[in-house]
Amino acid sequence: MKPTILLPLTLTLLAAPCAHAQQAAAPAQVIKTTIDGVMDAVHAEPAAAAGDPDRTYEIVRQRFLPATDFMLTTQYAAGPAWAQATPAQREALFKEFQTLLARTYALQLTQIQGQDTRFTYGPPPRLAAGASDAVVKTTVRTGGDTMAIDYRLRRTGAGWKIYDINMMGAWMIQVYRQQFAAQLAKGGVDGLIRYLAAHNAQP
Repeated sequence: MKPTILLPLTLTLLAAPCAHAQQAAAPAQVIKTTIDGVMDAVHAEPAAAAGDPDRTYEIVRQRFLPATDFMLTTQYAAGPAWAQATPAQREALFKEFQTLLARTYALQLTQIQGQDTRFTYGPPPRLAAGASDAVVKTTVRTGGDTMAIDYRLRRTGAGWKIYDINMMGAWMIQVYRQQFAAQLAKGGVDGLIRYLAAHNAQP
């Protein structure tokens, strides 16, 4: 009877470090798979590779947005106003803000096309057991310039999702929270939605 009892226990003990390693590597793998997938798609699409903003935006929508939780990003950027917003206002605010973020990301991609751009990835983050938040560090080298970009991810029921990005020492949510606060003070949630919609309507 002892071998029967000990074997499952031994397998459990052996599997525990492996499971923890997979948990720690998961956020880093999400970032690498997502960025590599976006860049491969851009390079494979002649229009996007030539810097076409519309085609690049479509690739971002298809390849990058599924790896994000920009609903959470919107909630944090809106601050206390989010709790006061109606479900319809929240959905409209999220839609416009996600469009803005996707267009901004696509624009950045078009600006580096035709240049020698390389992405490198830092080691997987060290996560405590059961951790639900992680930061993954990356470096982008374009020509002679180097930029560190950190991605913050949250564990969700659908896996790890990006919800904040740090570029040049500034986290995206902090930057937009300040901008949103000014618009909210002037026109409330509806005013912020109109402001974002007008911005997204520009060429």
